[in-house]
Amino acid sequence: MYQRIFAFLTLVAVGLAAAWWLTAPVRVDAAVFSALEPQSDPVAGQDVFNAAGCASCHTAPGDESDGPAVLSGGKRFASDFGTFVAPNISSDPVAGIGAWSLVDFANAVRFGTSPQGQHYYPAFPYTTYIRMSDTDLANLFAYMRDLPASQAASEPHEVGFPFNIRRSLGGWKLLFLRKDFVRPEAPDAIVERGRYLVEALGHCAECHTGRNALGGLDRSAWLQGAPNPSGKGQIPSLRPDDLQWSGFDIAAYLTTGFTPEFDTAGGQMTDVIKNLAKLPDSDIDAIAAYLLALP
Repeated sequence: MYQRIFAFLTLVAVGLAAAWWLTAPVRVDAAVFSALEPQSDPVAGQDVFNAAGCASCHTAPGDESDGPAVLSGGKRFASDFGTFVAPNISSDPVAGIGAWSLVDFANAVRFGTSPQGQHYYPAFPYTTYIRMSDTDLANLFAYMRDLPASQAASEPHEVGFPFNIRRSLGGWKLLFLRKDFVRPEAPDAIVERGRYLVEALGHCAECHTGRNALGGLDRSAWLQGAPNPSGKGQIPSLRPDDLQWSGFDIAAYLTTGFTPEFDTAGGQMTDVIKNLAKLPDSDIDAIAAYLLALP
């Protein structure tokens, strides 16, 4: 009898230890990014910043200023799992990320791992940013270090049990944090650049692709539209047969906000367009080429 109890408890202990090990936060190779930091280019990082849409989520609600972005956070994002509030990621060393190293930043952006070793919620789209190149990641950090500081305190997320158990996100990452691209490598250089912009930086799929019951992106329905997380309406499909726009139409929309029918973008897409309009025309054309090449 006692032997069975002991064996059962041993199995439980081994299972818990394995689960703890499997759900541990992943980190980047610190040596790689330490070597990159002296060569990082903040000018190149500005394009990465705009393509990645950092200002869309992390500027304060209602901030319409035209100067350098103040990444004080505060915007709220509703979901089926609770409401997430964008944190302060400005250069302030206390309220923001001004005291972070490039390695800290790379861990957060690529793997959703905090400097303290906690999991970040995937409302922060590291499931997309994991495909960002080392160089772009280093350049992005160099650019963000020069942006204005804000002392605004980050607000807590409004997430209830069991979703507030951060360690469980390690299991979620095992299922859904994948570095491979969705679409195969394109032989056309313009489409390939578009693949990188859409699948690694622009995180278009975070809104335009449906999710399964656990909140992971449904890759089989890639960019085919999804319910609006706010509960209001449907986010449209970007597939060419559904969109039925030309490359010129797509490029015009991404830079001006006007559709071919002279309707205008609304909701969060207005912030996305504000950022994309700052990219080189070649990048906008590449995004359009990628979307038109979707099956």
